[in-house]
Amino acid sequence: MATSSKSFVLFIALVLSTINMTFGARHLLQTTMPSIPSLPTIPTLPIPVTIPSMPSLPTIPTISIPTLLPQPTLPTLPTTTLPPLPSMPTVPTALPPVPGVPTSLPTIPSIPFLTPPPATSP
Repeated sequence: MATSSKSFVLFIALVLSTINMTFGARHLLQTTMPSIPSLPTIPTLPIPVTIPSMPSLPTIPTISIPTLLPQPTLPTLPTTTLPPLPSMPTVPTALPPVPGVPTSLPTIPSIPFLTPPPATSP
């Protein structure tokens, strides 16, 4: 435990001293204004007087297409008759009557109270 706390304190001291050194270095750098070099001049390129023309494209030879053989015709499919679809069942629109809820509670039979047997005295 003591070793880790000592290393932590050393780490914090190192960080704080590094911060102070960076502020000092920045202050030294900002005391004098650097001289900015001038930009070099860019030479201008000569502009050609005439632009060379594009070469002409070669001509594509024409190919004679041979006549195709007649295509065979597809055979006719037999016609089928489907059976008629069953009719949809009808949905009832009225709900059945709800059975009546009894208004009186049934009587609960009473259980006779049984007494424990008398204790025997020692």
